[in-house]
Amino acid sequence: MHWTEYFPALMEGAWVTIQLTAYSTILGAILAFAFGLGKLSSNIAIKSISVAYIEVFRGTSLLVQLFWLYFALPIAGMAIGLDLRLPPVLAGVLALGLNIGAYGAEVVRGAIQAVHKDQYEAARALNFTPRQALWNITIPQAVPEMMPSFGNLAVQNLKDTALVSLISLGDLTFRAEQIRNFTQDSTTIYSMLLLTYFGMALVLTALMRALEAYVGRWRAVRS
Repeated sequence: MHWTEYFPALMEGAWVTIQLTAYSTILGAILAFAFGLGKLSSNIAIKSISVAYIEVFRGTSLLVQLFWLYFALPIAGMAIGLDLRLPPVLAGVLALGLNIGAYGAEVVRGAIQAVHKDQYEAARALNFTPRQALWNITIPQAVPEMMPSFGNLAVQNLKDTALVSLISLGDLTFRAEQIRNFTQDSTTIYSMLLLTYFGMALVLTALMRALEAYVGRWRAVRS
C-alpha cells in the first residue's frame, strides 16, 4: 500500500478523536466549575464531596479510571441487578471528562482565591449577597486567569484520548494500529500519527488562545 492510502482510515479515527476531545473537554469544564466552587463552599457536605472527587481522580491513573468504567462498572452493576454497561464512546468521554474536571477544579479554586480581598469588601459595601458577589465580581475576574491553564488541560486531554484505543474505540490511535498491523509499515504510520496529533494540538491551542482573548475583552467591557 502507498502511504496516501492510509489517509481515509486515519481521518475517520481523527474525527472520533475530535469528538471525544470536544465532549470530554466541555464535560470537564462543567465539572471543574462545579467542584472548584464546591471546594470553597461553607457547606461541609458539599466541600467534602468536592474534595473527595478531586483527590480520587487526580490521585489515580486515567487508564485505570477508563478500565474501571468500561470493564468493572458493568460487573458491579450485575451484582446489584443493574445493567451499567457503557458504550465505548460514553466510557471514554466520562473517563476523560472526570479526569480533566478534577485538575480543572483546582484551577478554578486557585483563580477564585487569587481575587483580591478588597473586591469582596467593596461588594459588601454595595450590599451584595455572597452569591451576587461571586457571579458579578469574583468569577468575571477569575475566569481570564483560568484560561491559560484550561488551554493546557485541553491539549493534554486531546493527547489522553489515545488511551481509548485500549477499549477498542476506533479513534486515531486505534485506526493507526489497525493499519500498522496490516501493513507492518511502522515508521510511516507512527510518523503520520505523530504529525496528525501535533496538527490537532496546534489547532486546539489556537482556538483556546482565541477564547482567552475573547474572555479578556469581555472582562474589559464588564469593568
